[in-house]
Amino acid sequence: MKDRPTVLITGASHGLGLALARLLIEKRRYRLVLTARPSSLFRFGELGIFEDPDLMLTPLDVVDPLSRETAIHNVTVRFGGVDVLINNAGVMTRAVLEHVTEEDHLEQMRVNYRGPMELTRLVLPYMRAQRYGRIINISSVGGMMAMPTMTVYSASKFALEGASEALFYEVRPWNIRVTLVQPGFINSDGFERVAYTGRSFQGHEDARSPYHAHYHYMEAFVAKIMRRTWATPESVAARITRLIEQKRPPLRVSGTVDAFLFSMLRRLLPRTLYHEVLYRALPGVSQWGRTPPDARAERE
Repeated sequence: MKDRPTVLITGASHGLGLALARLLIEKRRYRLVLTARPSSLFRFGELGIFEDPDLMLTPLDVVDPLSRETAIHNVTVRFGGVDVLINNAGVMTRAVLEHVTEEDHLEQMRVNYRGPMELTRLVLPYMRAQRYGRIINISSVGGMMAMPTMTVYSASKFALEGASEALFYEVRPWNIRVTLVQPGFINSDGFERVAYTGRSFQGHEDARSPYHAHYHYMEAFVAKIMRRTWATPESVAARITRLIEQKRPPLRVSGTVDAFLFSMLRRLLPRTLYHEVLYRALPGVSQWGRTPPDARAERE
């Protein structure tokens, strides 16, 4: 590990990215590049985070090719290059497949999959040249096991995991290590920022929708778990910090206890039993697919 590695964090103005930024600022062992979408960059000042010789704040929209290239160019000019890339920025869309348009699907993939991969591609030449680098991709338990009403989100995280696994083998000869961090439920307001598509919002609001029960029970279940879990953005950030400093970090790391338990469940149970257990454990699943009484009355 270099004495003063340059660490770039995407989506650093809130949530896990912000917790990680604050922790690394306190350590004073890194040159930091904190990024946020142009519209969110002002948040750093409100949070008391300002530029200094070892801290760079720069706008970065991970889905915009020019924004990605400009950000990496500016970091290279100032610090020489990126030694540790933490792809944290992401969005979560709640929708069943029937409520997802092609554009909805592509937008989720652009942010959660293509953005991280394109940023990684831009920093790899520098890492290869110095024969050192760290790529840390923030995945999710949703990249290991899919959840209903999170179809395209799970698809984007599964894609991120597959590409990261391939990359793990490709760049290891140059001492570049790739790690996927899989957080589960985190006690934060993240569930309040989950986006709906136009049709999924209608399905959530309209009790006559065939998928209304799916949205109703899953949303309440996730909110309840996230309010009660012990895991916090700070605890996951501490786990990521240890990965930066680890000489041989593994490919996959559970970011929370529940993510570890889910991974063990997936390994130990026969696949058919595993899916049956999870299906029966879904909140309110006995009500899924039932036609609401008022909808039946309208048809009659």
